[in-house]
Amino acid sequence: MFFDSTAIKQTNPVNGIVLIDKPSGCTSHDVVNIWRRLARTKRVGHLGTLDPMATGLLALVTGSATRLAQFLNQQDKTYQAEITLGLVSDTYDAEGEVVATNAPVPQSWSVIEAALLRFKGNIIQTPPPVSAKKVNGVPAYKLARQQVPVELKPVELEVKNLCARPLSPTKIALEITCTAGTYIRSIAHDLGIALGCGALLSSLRRTQAGDFSVTKAHAIPYLTQLAQQDRLAEAVIPSKDLLPQVPLEHFGDLVEAQIRQGRDFRTSPFVVPPGAPLVKAVSRNGELIAIGQLKIPNLYHPGTVL
Repeated sequence: MFFDSTAIKQTNPVNGIVLIDKPSGCTSHDVVNIWRRLARTKRVGHLGTLDPMATGLLALVTGSATRLAQFLNQQDKTYQAEITLGLVSDTYDAEGEVVATNAPVPQSWSVIEAALLRFKGNIIQTPPPVSAKKVNGVPAYKLARQQVPVELKPVELEVKNLCARPLSPTKIALEITCTAGTYIRSIAHDLGIALGCGALLSSLRRTQAGDFSVTKAHAIPYLTQLAQQDRLAEAVIPSKDLLPQVPLEHFGDLVEAQIRQGRDFRTSPFVVPPGAPLVKAVSRNGELIAIGQLKIPNLYHPGTVL
C-alpha cells in the first residue's frame, strides 16, 4: 500500500523526527513499518497514533531520537473533525456498524452550540470500547471483536479550544485543540447523547502535534523517492533541533566521551541560563549527545544519552 520498496538506496542512518501526512485507509502501524523499511531501522516510535479512517500529521521518532519520546509524547494535539448527527456506530465513527437513530436532530444551531460547551475545558471522558486502551494488558478493540464486555475507566482531559460551525442540517465541522489521549470519537458520541439524536465521527484530520504542523509533513510516495536517492535525511528534523525550549551547548570530543560514559558535565553560564532544568549537549559535529538534568547550577547529569 502506497509503498514500493524497489531500488531503495538509503544507507545513511537518520536520527530525529519525521513528519508524515498519513493517508486514510491504513493504520499508524502500517506507516511505522513503511518507515522502518525506508530508513532501514527498527528503532521507530510514534508520538500518538491515528485511527485508520483519520488523515494528517503522524510524527515518528527514528533512530537514536526514540529516546526523546518521553519529552515529546504528551504534547497537545489539534484536529479538524466532522460529526454527523442522527447516526451511531459501535466504534463511534463511520468505520463501524452504522445505524440511523431516526431521532429528531435539533434544528437550532444555538441548541447544538450550547451542548458543545460542555466539551470545552476540563472534561471527564470514557474512551471508546473499540480503542487501543488496554484492559488487563489486552487492547480493548481485541476484546470488543471477541464480544467480551469492555469497561474502560473515565479519564480527565482538557479541551483547550473548540470551534464549531454547521455544514448542513446534520453535519458539524469542529476544530479542536486538546491534551494527549483525547478521543474525538468519544466527543462525537457524547455530543449525540447530549442532543438526544445520536452522532458519530465522520472524518478526522490531525493538523498539529505540539510544535509540529501537518504543513511540514511529507507524503509516503515522496519519502519513498528520497530513500531511493539516499536523501531520506532531508525529511528528518535532526535531534538537536527538537525541544527548542531547552538550551543547547556544544562540547568537544573529550567531554562528549565523558557524557557518553554517564559522567556529570558543566555548562557555561554565558550559554546555558543558570538553573535551567534541562540542557541539550551537542557534539562538535552537531549530533545530540544527551539531555542533561540539573544537579546544581551549571552542573548536569546526562539522564538521557543518545
